[in-house]
Amino acid sequence: MASAWRRLGFYVYFLKSKLNGGPDIISRGRRVIPGCARGIYSATGTWTKEYTLQTRKDVENWWHKRIKEETCKISEADKSKPKFYVLSMFPYPSGKLHMGHVRVYTISDTIARFQKMRGMQVINPMGWDAFGLPAENAAIERNLHPESWTQSNIKHMRKQLDRLGLCFSWDREITTCLPDYYKWTQYLFVKLYEAGLAYQKEALVNWDPVDQTVLANEQVDEHGCSWRSGAKVEQKYLRQWFIKTTAYAKAMQDALADLPEWYGIKGMQAHWIGDCVGCHLDFTLKVDGHVTGEKLTAYTATPEAIYGTSHVAISPSHRLLHGHSSLKETFRKALVPGQGIPSTSPEDASLAQTLGLPYSEVIETLPDGTERLRSSAEFTGMNRQDAFLALTQKARRKRVGGDVTSDKLKDWLVSRQRYWGTPIPMVHCPACGPVPVPLQDLPVTLPHITAFTGKGGSPLATASDWVNCACPRCKGAAKRETDTMDTFVDSAWYYFRYTDPQNAHSPFSAALADYWMPVDLYIGGKEHAVMHLFYARFFSHFCHDQKMVKHREPFHKLLAQGLIKGQTFRLPSGQYLQREEVDLTGSVPVHANTKETVEVTWEKMSKSKHNGVDPQEVVGRYGIDTIRLYILFAAPPEKDILWDVKSDALPGVLRWQQRLWALVTRFIEARASGTLPRPRVLSKEERAEGRKLWEHKNSVISEVTAHFTEDFSLNSAISQLMGFSNALLQASQRVVLHSPEFEDAVCALTVMAAPMAPHITSELWAGLQQVPGKLCAHYAWDAGVLLQAWPTVDPQFLQQPDVVEMAVLINNKACGTIPVPQRVSRDQDKVHELVLQSELGVRLLQGRSIKKAFLSPRTALINFLVQD
Repeated sequence: MASAWRRLGFYVYFLKSKLNGGPDIISRGRRVIPGCARGIYSATGTWTKEYTLQTRKDVENWWHKRIKEETCKISEADKSKPKFYVLSMFPYPSGKLHMGHVRVYTISDTIARFQKMRGMQVINPMGWDAFGLPAENAAIERNLHPESWTQSNIKHMRKQLDRLGLCFSWDREITTCLPDYYKWTQYLFVKLYEAGLAYQKEALVNWDPVDQTVLANEQVDEHGCSWRSGAKVEQKYLRQWFIKTTAYAKAMQDALADLPEWYGIKGMQAHWIGDCVGCHLDFTLKVDGHVTGEKLTAYTATPEAIYGTSHVAISPSHRLLHGHSSLKETFRKALVPGQGIPSTSPEDASLAQTLGLPYSEVIETLPDGTERLRSSAEFTGMNRQDAFLALTQKARRKRVGGDVTSDKLKDWLVSRQRYWGTPIPMVHCPACGPVPVPLQDLPVTLPHITAFTGKGGSPLATASDWVNCACPRCKGAAKRETDTMDTFVDSAWYYFRYTDPQNAHSPFSAALADYWMPVDLYIGGKEHAVMHLFYARFFSHFCHDQKMVKHREPFHKLLAQGLIKGQTFRLPSGQYLQREEVDLTGSVPVHANTKETVEVTWEKMSKSKHNGVDPQEVVGRYGIDTIRLYILFAAPPEKDILWDVKSDALPGVLRWQQRLWALVTRFIEARASGTLPRPRVLSKEERAEGRKLWEHKNSVISEVTAHFTEDFSLNSAISQLMGFSNALLQASQRVVLHSPEFEDAVCALTVMAAPMAPHITSELWAGLQQVPGKLCAHYAWDAGVLLQAWPTVDPQFLQQPDVVEMAVLINNKACGTIPVPQRVSRDQDKVHELVLQSELGVRLLQGRSIKKAFLSPRTALINFLVQD
């Protein structure tokens, strides 16, 4: 019965079309009626002329599952193909996506689809940063176990990601709270311990009195408050585990020079590490000639002059002045400021003389100005530079310091006094001291604890059956470490695990890691551009030195995307209001009830600020493709987006989708007219029009490809495609019907739009597949749009004239062109100079601070990054 009604409906529409004199479209052996609103072409065989809200919904409902099945598969590494590893920072499974997630994953999804169309073997993996305080606190509040809370959130968020049509390599999914992942986090910790890079000491730590745990220095803001709870951080002495990140400071600082520009992030990394001009050295501590068993570690910028030391001082906050040290009183009487080497510091010399401290002059200056050492054991006679290298090497051999580092960088404190984290795989034995758990006994799994108080100490300490164990070395009675690791440890190596996620024998295969690494493009929030990025780089350097991988640096290009901000309404008291509580009709916004003046600002989206946007609600209202295009078009990726659907961006991308639909509809109708295309019937003027479209197409391919591969200004790529579609809409009717250049241009436009708007372009391509009399045989007409090869510039177009029109961009925004002689078009310095001398350069760049300029000779483009 249902099929009979469908047939009846088809003939009713057919009759109505004929009575109105409308054209027919023959497709798939059926008469297809333009303007039929009954459903989309792929479902009904009927091309819908108008692109309405219902059409958008029908298109996305039809193509959502098909696109996922068609394009989300990834085979094992085929080393005959070039690879592309695009990675977006994995989320904490809070249970609900926010618009920041939508932005970062839309960008990574778009780049992944583009690279697949270029013939690359692509992975775009996804996982879950699943350990951490929020889940444990949520468990305490809800009387749930962190594991069940976390797993339910992961299930829900994965459904949300699927609803957004994101094409992740789900066969590579990882979850950091599962033993098959954290087993290898523990493995790497043991390797660090064996290398002397993980150690335990009593230290003055940052204590969060609300979350009842230690915070790393990086997790305390400039006001002395916890980054997580907002509580005022307290200082407390505890025995803690550290990872010796300072040992890699110099190598990591030097490696920055070999990386491409990261739009300011490299500078942030360099500043975080500091100037690596000296090293730490360990001193054995004696009192009245007796060895105490304690050691002092001091930093010096002149280790080559160490034999001229007069004193080593400790700061007022040093652990030996506090905590459980029996030497507190002795040290409080002997406190002096700083490490002293009088030969290299007039201040140290003055202090030593004032206190009557003996020292030796160990630096002598020769008549030619060369400085060399004296009275310095085997280093005597060396110049200072050679002595610096020799002494630091000897210190490293003896494991008493010597790693060249900065005086500002501190080792990474990784102990956390909470349950929901990776257990530190160490055993404390009264006879043997700290002993690592043997690698074959990993993972040390979390015991199942149901009672969480959130008050004081590690909850693991309450699991006595788990804590009490045998020493792996002497088999005597011992206790497990009850601290868990900072969750930043889990995320410091996850990019390696994605290359080999099911490996049960090692963290990852060296062969697979060497194939996929480094990550070609890493995408995430700028707020992670210091801490997380530093720790991730540290682990990669360490794995390189362990011969686990051949690359030192984990990430080639980095894209730190901006925030999506919502509009906030705040009273002078600081209270945030909902929009409906604000009267916006007057000259200034006021509280609707109290008439108090309201401050209107744009801030990071938050429930507490009443400015959040639910991604599901937005997608339900506007559609997946529209939201994708809005996010990509509203601003360059590194800039913040002010979420305002009334802005030009959202109506702009909606209109563009309608223009794309109208363009393809016009082409389908032209080819359905019954007249087969005959390019030879075109007049000279019409052939010239086709030639211009050909030139425009090649120019757009060049520009859009450059945006996808070089500066990632996808907003500019969309602008280029918008301009191209407008030009095609203006084509004359005979060119639409007969010109191979027009057909090729429409197809190329649809293919280039596909990574950004995969659903609408899939439907447009389905319509293009069925038109008769095709003139372009180089497309794979039996495959979907996302399986097409990315368009390339025609070789004839690359035969440049003697003068090249160089496009000039300022902060990724096109500002015009200048003529540049072809012979110098690849010389950045000369092109830079020509731009500055041009009328355009004088008008737009004179007097402005140019931070950097990037020349792309292939696309005839130079981009100036300017400090406004």
